[in-house]
Amino acid sequence: MMKKWLTAAVCSMMVAAPAGYALAQATAPGTPPSTTAATGTRADYDAAAKQADADYKAATAKCDGMKDNAKDVCKAEAKRDRDVTKAQAEARRDGTQKSMAKAEKVKADRDYDVAKEMCDDKKGNDKDVCKKDAKTAHEKALTAAKVDKAAATGSRTDVAEARADAKKDTMDAAYKADKERCDAMSGDTKDKCQADVKAKYGK
Repeated sequence: MMKKWLTAAVCSMMVAAPAGYALAQATAPGTPPSTTAATGTRADYDAAAKQADADYKAATAKCDGMKDNAKDVCKAEAKRDRDVTKAQAEARRDGTQKSMAKAEKVKADRDYDVAKEMCDDKKGNDKDVCKKDAKTAHEKALTAAKVDKAAATGSRTDVAEARADAKKDTMDAAYKADKERCDAMSGDTKDKCQADVKAKYGK
């Protein structure tokens, strides 16, 4: 079940950003930037933000009827949906690489918040592994945001460095997650697991 959930979480984080990017680029072909298209996208943003706030209020009202961690997860999901909707609407309005990078980061961060809350339903090593897997998925999802931000504000060298840093952060998070799995073992099995993990990541 954990592997299926994590796969779904990673897919959610990785798929939403490109979808948002496509929406950000969906302006009318050949429309001059100084025409009413800009006003239209601003109006779309205002409408999307207003709807996001209304949906958030309705969602949190439902959460109030829940208990314990289910309530925490519900509220985290409601906050994610509101913040992501607003960030993506802002990116469509502005149409810049910088604003798209911001939306990608918001999506990754809010998905991570939800994932951590979901991990709280677990205990012991399962909970520790769950949180580290969530961190790994978060770092993977942040890759596009980091690269897009560098592309918007820096040179090709900055982009290359951002890619390298993002790859390192993801690998470090994955290493910690795999290493955490070994802690559920004991004796020679645990020693072998730790040795295999170190070899896998060149530690």
